[in-house]
Amino acid sequence: MTLKRSSDLVLIRIGGVDPMRGKNSLMAVGLTTALTFAALVPAEAQQTKPNVVIMLADNLGYGDLSAYNDGIRGYETERLDKLASEGLRFTQFLVEPGCTPSRAALQTGRYSVRSGLSLVIAPGTPATLQAEEITLGELFKSADYSTAYFGKWHLGPEPQSLPTAQGYDEWRIGFYGTSDVSQYRKEMTRNRMPEPMIDAITANYSIFEVTEPGGKPRILRPYDLEYRKRIEGHIASEAIRYINSKSTAGEPFFIQIGWTRPHFPNLVTEEFADKSGIGRYGDSLLDHDHQVGRVLDALEELGIVNDTIVVWISDNGPTRTTANIEELNMGSAGPFSGELGDGKEGSIRTAGMIRWPGKIEPGVSNEMIAIHDFFPTLAKIIGAKVPDDRPIDGVDQSNWLLGGQQKSNRDSLITFVGDRIVAVRWKQFRFYPVSFTPQPTNPRMMGYGSSMLEHAGYPNMFNIEEDPREERPVLDTGIWSVGQYLRIIGEYQATLKKDPNAPAFSMTDFRK
Repeated sequence: MTLKRSSDLVLIRIGGVDPMRGKNSLMAVGLTTALTFAALVPAEAQQTKPNVVIMLADNLGYGDLSAYNDGIRGYETERLDKLASEGLRFTQFLVEPGCTPSRAALQTGRYSVRSGLSLVIAPGTPATLQAEEITLGELFKSADYSTAYFGKWHLGPEPQSLPTAQGYDEWRIGFYGTSDVSQYRKEMTRNRMPEPMIDAITANYSIFEVTEPGGKPRILRPYDLEYRKRIEGHIASEAIRYINSKSTAGEPFFIQIGWTRPHFPNLVTEEFADKSGIGRYGDSLLDHDHQVGRVLDALEELGIVNDTIVVWISDNGPTRTTANIEELNMGSAGPFSGELGDGKEGSIRTAGMIRWPGKIEPGVSNEMIAIHDFFPTLAKIIGAKVPDDRPIDGVDQSNWLLGGQQKSNRDSLITFVGDRIVAVRWKQFRFYPVSFTPQPTNPRMMGYGSSMLEHAGYPNMFNIEEDPREERPVLDTGIWSVGQYLRIIGEYQATLKKDPNAPAFSMTDFRK
């Protein structure tokens, strides 16, 4: 006899024998009991909406997973490769060029510049997610989901900005900023800052939990270098606890997991130390891969894989520059040029995949999809209403993902750094009104530590399909496509007349 769980009723199969006419009365009783139980379950308790799990890696580049690099870096991201093979793997997944901008885009379905979050939030700056933004958490709450957030947030420490003020029922193993904070105390001590000042500064750089909507964050422990080794596993454990709880209760749930890997510093436990063969960075990728696998195993053990949409994505491309000698083997942007913060292809094109068994056909797609698109796409799938009182830059990709059409609904994307348009992507063409140049003292750094040079009236243009490293400008042979560049920018600018952007914070431009 085999027992199979369904969202509608409990089915019992007994080796081809009709239990109501067979000789084994216990089988008949078992079937009757099961059917009676199913009939007694209230209609609202019989889940019909899919669970949704979004996992967001931190600074993981296009070429970091073995599913994307054919194993040429010498290690295997086994669990993520398996997830990619079971779902739809994107080879043209586009994001924004930094942690905060991509997180804002994911949560709101809008260009981050619209909410004033188009630069990474640094300690002490006024940038923060505003109360009037509508997030994925609020979207899923409107459709009667249980919601939770785990791990890195990085959308501001203000009370109105926290996950539990933005539609999430709880926030566990949470921290406001980046994993850089784990080394702040060490650096401040080395620079002989007074201990009381260090305590005051690092108070916000702790691990928090908020157990109810609107609740006050409770400090669990410092986010120091020792805890940096273990945090990924603790995030996984809390997510698994929540999944078990909501699945047992029969409640549809939405969770987002803000992973910490492979963001610098990449200290790991002994279990993963020296396991990759390429140093700390690779070791941290294997830690991340393992923890993702634990969450996937929990879905399997609970029998809810077919009822759960799993999205795994990275927030932006890799960081290629670090002062730490032990992190010389840094992330890979694959065949593309660029890194965190510079707006080039390798900064905004990274790894991503989605799995929904029986609904999304497994495979590999080079159709364009952006991080902004998950907001309207998931809204359509769960029957939630997309706000119509503000510009939404994401496009609904549900029909394409579910097999109703062959092509993506997106063919362009604008990239911002601060309030500047720094790049425009249209089909296979990339346009740049500025150039990114490294600082003389740090010649590898092309991201937020670089300089931007203005162009004299015409953009640089590259065909990313024939020149993925962007080494040969083609404006002279592709001048016909400049009209598309101007159209895309013009359509965006037209939305600002009714809905101007929030002020973009800058630590270098104080003219506004």
